[in-house]
Amino acid sequence: MTENAGVDPDAPAGRFAQMFAALAGNVERVVRGKRDRVELALTCLLAEGHLLVEDVPGVGKTTLARAISASVEAEWARIQFTPDLLPSDITGVSIFNQGKNAFEFHPGPIFANIAVADEINRGSPKTQSALLEVMEERRVTVEGRPHPVPRPFMVVATQNPVDMDGTYPLPEAQLDRFLMRISMGYPDHRSEVAMLAGAPSGAMLDRLPPVMGRDDLARMIDFARRLHVAPPLHDYVVRVVSATRGHPDLRLGASPRASIALLGAARVRAAAAGRGYVVPEDVKALAVPVVAHRLVVTPEAELRGRGGADVVDEALANVPTPQAAVV
Repeated sequence: MTENAGVDPDAPAGRFAQMFAALAGNVERVVRGKRDRVELALTCLLAEGHLLVEDVPGVGKTTLARAISASVEAEWARIQFTPDLLPSDITGVSIFNQGKNAFEFHPGPIFANIAVADEINRGSPKTQSALLEVMEERRVTVEGRPHPVPRPFMVVATQNPVDMDGTYPLPEAQLDRFLMRISMGYPDHRSEVAMLAGAPSGAMLDRLPPVMGRDDLARMIDFARRLHVAPPLHDYVVRVVSATRGHPDLRLGASPRASIALLGAARVRAAAAGRGYVVPEDVKALAVPVVAHRLVVTPEAELRGRGGADVVDEALANVPTPQAAVV
């Protein structure tokens, strides 16, 4: 995240930056030594997107989601994906009420502010697809009737590497619905020692105090959505995303959904830095976590060790940075 020194705390963007920093600091009390990952996750939340956390077991993927939920007084639910999990176990079902002589909808765990889809790629493709509608439309349709989920709403899906036993790769259509994909990585030595010296993470999570309510979070979301973006920045975002389409190393480039997601995340990053406008550096800092997972690399490029992040870095290097893009 860019430095916010010298920010006017009385300005709307300054208040946003203070609240963002307080939220990140509170989460970091549990998720130690991962400030950059915490800020990316909060950027995703405030951009009203969904987060895919891909890494090996035991590095704090679920803890990150729970800490965010506790910090904003939000309701959270955990869905453990297994091969026998059914779509109705996620969305809910209609059950006949004999007393009322009518069917009643019983919502599933997806009806939470933050829904943790743990080890999502251990579920069958049919069950994974149950999330497609709710992630895009923010509602669940059961027997022809729509049921909206609460706001704010974010799916935090954790995923083990696809070469591990019992995992199914997520389809491209579902990957495209995640605003970001991040990797937690192992903690550094000092952070891991601090984890051992402190209380167990579960106990710390139970005592983690909220720093804001859902209404405060909704106001931050609304402010970020209205943040100023100059026309050259719109052009720059589209040029960066378009550079992935037709790239020789890719079978599938980024869709317009990637452009929308990148601009939305850049707005949040700018506000978190105490600015009332977006600059090219906001786009550059978020391009890889927002765009790379949407790209499908050719087998030949994969054999050469090329990945989606390499293509995004190449696009950023080749697309000219706009000048005086604030106005």
